[in-house]
Amino acid sequence: MYLSRIKLTNFKSYEEAEFSFDENVNGIVGKNGSGKTNLLDAIYYLSFCKSYFSAQDIFSVRFDTDFFALHGEFHDADTQNNTQVSCTYKNGHKSMRANKKEYQRLSTHIGLFPVVMVSPYDSDIINEGSEVRRKFFDMIIAQFDKEYLQQLISYRKLLQQRNALLKQFLDNRRSDPELLQILDEQMMPLGNFIFERRKEFIEGVQPIFQQHYARLASNAEQVTIEYQSGLQETPYAEGLRQNAVADAKSGFTNFGVHKDDFAFFINGQPVKRFGSQGQQKSFSLALRLAQFDYSYQRKQVKPILLLDDIFDKLDKTRISALLQMVGQDHFGQVFLTDTDETRVSQILTERGIPHKIIRS
Repeated sequence: MYLSRIKLTNFKSYEEAEFSFDENVNGIVGKNGSGKTNLLDAIYYLSFCKSYFSAQDIFSVRFDTDFFALHGEFHDADTQNNTQVSCTYKNGHKSMRANKKEYQRLSTHIGLFPVVMVSPYDSDIINEGSEVRRKFFDMIIAQFDKEYLQQLISYRKLLQQRNALLKQFLDNRRSDPELLQILDEQMMPLGNFIFERRKEFIEGVQPIFQQHYARLASNAEQVTIEYQSGLQETPYAEGLRQNAVADAKSGFTNFGVHKDDFAFFINGQPVKRFGSQGQQKSFSLALRLAQFDYSYQRKQVKPILLLDDIFDKLDKTRISALLQMVGQDHFGQVFLTDTDETRVSQILTERGIPHKIIRS
């Protein structure tokens, strides 16, 4: 499966643009600010129904306009079938279509055309708070597990209702334990399901991640991902009971899978505190490559790989290891950006990697 073409209208810096792509490697070149990363984000959008970089859709609308539209064509080399995918956004309403048929739920689309983005912002997975890590792993699992995605959406809605109720109790200085119990009884099975799926995922992806780190770092460092959840030691009902007073005082829910975290270690020490810049880059890149392989194993479809600004952000050792995998056909369709057209052409040509240069 690969993306054969895309058309952008009023998407970020693009007023109107259309591109066709090679099924192998596509080098997107241009000066800083020319729209290279925005083009990658448009491809990401067609897969995830949202921007990689912007939390709100309005930020993807070109300045001084009130809508954007994306149209892409995905080609399945096995069946020779084409799928037309489009996304439009206007006045707060977003619509996704496949072969002109609109999705009733955007979640139905996620995972059909998998994409993995490698970005300079990946360091946030290590250095930012637990919410960033939860979103990262939830996004990976949701691509191949529709049930997980639906349970996660339902859990978040119930959590929002529970927090609103707690805030109301706090403001009005009263409580209704029976009403909270009704929400708790709905939340607990969802939370237990999410907990088990996350635990299962980390157990499955850990050896893949460790293999990629060893290849990228070329050393004997031991790296691990540790899933941290209150449910590992405390049953859900007991955890909610123990936190009832804290919930009432704070106005939000202090126990549950929405408080989970994923800790990263190198030789037993937290990567965030003790990892060098090079070790952190290897760690985050290995996470992305593990995401690619795990998704491929589950869906038997190679995700599209988006590599943003790797030649400037990664050192020669990591770039060499990554491009070796590209040259060995480890990946399917690849997009990479660079400011230097000569450099990217030379690197790919020297390794005998089929490619197409696209000027943004």
